[in-house]
Amino acid sequence: MDVLIVGSIAYDSITSPQGSAMNTLGGSATYAGLAASFHQRRIGLGQIGLVGVVGTDFREDDFATLTNAGLDTTGVEIVEGSTFHWVGSYHGNMAQAETHETHLNVFETFQPKVPEHGTSSSITFCANLHPSIQLSVLDQSKPVRASILDSMNLWINIAHDELIQAMKRVDIVVINDGEASMLAGTDNLLQAAKDVQSMASIPTLIIKKGEHGVLALHGEELIALPAYPTSKVVDPTGCGDTFAGTLAACLAAGTDTIRLDELRQALIHATVSASFTLEDFGTKGIESITLGSYERRLLEYCAISGTSIDTP
Repeated sequence: MDVLIVGSIAYDSITSPQGSAMNTLGGSATYAGLAASFHQRRIGLGQIGLVGVVGTDFREDDFATLTNAGLDTTGVEIVEGSTFHWVGSYHGNMAQAETHETHLNVFETFQPKVPEHGTSSSITFCANLHPSIQLSVLDQSKPVRASILDSMNLWINIAHDELIQAMKRVDIVVINDGEASMLAGTDNLLQAAKDVQSMASIPTLIIKKGEHGVLALHGEELIALPAYPTSKVVDPTGCGDTFAGTLAACLAAGTDTIRLDELRQALIHATVSASFTLEDFGTKGIESITLGSYERRLLEYCAISGTSIDTP
């Protein structure tokens, strides 16, 4: 298996200035998996596996969406009860979601079980989960190339020590700018990045800045990239997971130690991929990508940002 993704598979009910979508397919593992599967086909990767849990209410056509994308769902458990359901809305500049309801349902007792064929994947991605669950995944999986971890402000507040412990166990940490500032206690983002990297001895720290792009520290070296400029912002849900899933897929195409130029190229692909997700509700944006539309946008981004692409 090239990429193992562990996270939530959910139903989301979302309202934004552009409309609404009720009980649409979502979840961190879903977005990351669908993004990785697109790049799996683009690059020619091997298997991408999901580990998650759904209830008996999970629709057959949504399972088909995952399997038709080529995702290995061996690690997805079906448990009596209802699937995780999030209700939220976006307003103003839509930078942050407002949560109205969170129904964990079967996700509340989720204890991931990594399939045997996923224990030695090239890349393991622990999506946004309680740090204790991420530590359990890291105990079960020994990726050949790199482990990646995502998190959120909730865990910083209620599970800080466990989060730092989990961060110390991985090769790459992906957080957003607000989370970096919370962890470091400073609004100076570059200083926050250096402090967070130091406090958990993180080899590579990636900080998502939404419409302002991405900042990454790879050892002592710095990468700064802009976002893809778009006026069509419908639903930002899952953009960060799309970003991370793409990153995982691109890095799975390589071998040995991750190089700075390789990381920069993977971040370019991750940035461009995330720009598709926010253009429609739920997973429709990431599902609608074609190789042609992706390559056109990638070339546009490189021209705008002054960057270039020459690897997967």
